[in-house]
Amino acid sequence: MILTIQDKDTHTTAAIDSLGAQLISLKDGHKKEYIWQRDPDIWPRCSPLLFPAVGNCRNNATRFEGQWFTMEKHGFCKESDFAVTLQTETWASFQLAANDFTRHSYPYDFILSLTYRLNNGILEMDYQVENTDSRQICYCIGSHPGFICPLEEGEAFDDYELEFEQEENTCAMPYNLSALQFDADRKGYHLNHTRTLPLSYELFENDAISFDEIKSRKVALLHRKTRRGVLVSYPGFETVAFWTPYGKNAPFLCIEPWNGCGIRSDEDDEFIHRHHVQILKPGETKHYSLQICILKGF
Repeated sequence: MILTIQDKDTHTTAAIDSLGAQLISLKDGHKKEYIWQRDPDIWPRCSPLLFPAVGNCRNNATRFEGQWFTMEKHGFCKESDFAVTLQTETWASFQLAANDFTRHSYPYDFILSLTYRLNNGILEMDYQVENTDSRQICYCIGSHPGFICPLEEGEAFDDYELEFEQEENTCAMPYNLSALQFDADRKGYHLNHTRTLPLSYELFENDAISFDEIKSRKVALLHRKTRRGVLVSYPGFETVAFWTPYGKNAPFLCIEPWNGCGIRSDEDDEFIHRHHVQILKPGETKHYSLQICILKGF
């Protein structure tokens, strides 16, 4: 089921598919699309919800409380049809509760909700995890929206840059495509006392660029001259990654706020030992927020 919400003041619209509670469209008042439109030959998704894993597990398996479970990359939400729990002109809420399908890879009882709201042209997203189990649960959670880049005909991917909220001096954690893990003992792309990261397809030769230690909780994807693009605010997330499929000249970039990441070289296979893992006691609930603002430029 696809639901559409709108902001009458700015004429901004957003469309969400209940399959995966996935954002599939974000348009400004001029009907300009900002979300990557799915193409199975390049990337068949556009904004998957990552839960209870972010990225891959070693050999697609992990242990919870010493017991092995199969866990596919980014978890099961992308294949789960969420129940619609609220729909108004400007709001839509989706919910997934533990079921036989989720328990094949994740042994805990939970309720996962994602609420979308358009407010003054800004898309506000609230992720909520509730522990309905009788024991402590652990999980990772992340967002994976793909934004059209370049936005206009005649522009190129490398006409764009990422602009961080704060000056950053940190290194990305490189991904090892042979071992299918992040190498925690090596340093990748260096943000050297700068707020900007110029884009090129070559940056993604080894898959995603992941910044495990970063101060900023906002990043903008901008055309360097026109300053058009999007601003993503992620106060509920501890890390951020960026990705586009290498070798396909894909016209999009994913901005991925994460609590967690793919398996690291310094982690074992016990899920609870993963970096940035989230823990909830029985009956506890936790919220994670993210906002997307369209930037019209000059």
